[in-house]
Amino acid sequence: MRIFDPHIHMTSRTTDDYEAMHAAGVRAVVEPAFWLGQPRTSPASFLDYFDALLGWEPFRAAQYGIAHHCTLALNPKEANDPRCVPVLDELPRYLVKDQVVAVGEIGYDSMTPAEDTALAAQLQLAADHGLPALVHTPHRDKLAGLRRTLDVVRESALPSEHVLLDHLNETTVKEAKDSGGWLGFSVYPDTKMDEERMVAILKRYGSEKVLVNSAADWGRSDPLKTRRVGDAMLANGFTEDDVDQVLWRNPVAFYGISGRLALDAASSSATGATHEGNSILRGGE
Repeated sequence: MRIFDPHIHMTSRTTDDYEAMHAAGVRAVVEPAFWLGQPRTSPASFLDYFDALLGWEPFRAAQYGIAHHCTLALNPKEANDPRCVPVLDELPRYLVKDQVVAVGEIGYDSMTPAEDTALAAQLQLAADHGLPALVHTPHRDKLAGLRRTLDVVRESALPSEHVLLDHLNETTVKEAKDSGGWLGFSVYPDTKMDEERMVAILKRYGSEKVLVNSAADWGRSDPLKTRRVGDAMLANGFTEDDVDQVLWRNPVAFYGISGRLALDAASSSATGATHEGNSILRGGE
């Protein structure tokens, strides 16, 4: 089983997670820029974070044979902080980087006017740079948030088929599917989807344009949830080809819109390479 996790925050995870993910079949990931838990206080802190997603994290992933790409954006939560908003002016020089395969996470957290402005601006940036957009639908008032998101997408220059609507569930999947966008589901303990609910949605709505992710981060989460969904699909009568479509071909097709997807991850550990002098190894040469 080959797996592409299209939304996972590996900055929050350990190298043990990379090792376990590779053993489970994960060969590629996309890491969206997101809220770190501790609020940032200036654009400079975003830029250091973006640099890490473009350099250090792909190096770390390559140690375990996993191809790492990222999406960059001002996330919805921090779009409400005036200290952070100037990072929008810095994004264009980052969106031309080879490792960047979408603009994201963008969307809504609390559905404020500031979030309206940031979402519209970043959909335009995606259109300007020929990139798709990864859109975070809010954790609260999900259906209202999806509808408000779709209104802004329709008003933008970005076609709906270049938009991945993430964190969907049973209340939002039909309208998201009807919009023509791609459908993202986060399988995450307690607060989002689980494996059996995901299987039920796939049985009802099919696997076309469906992406399943772990959204694993600094919270109670599981970077092997994608594999668990694949196993649950097989146990419920789906074929290996169905699993491959959902866990590999669909994310490849969506992020392939960028023209930047590179899925070969030669292990840098085999060559003795370092990143800025760091090999990850400790205690010797």
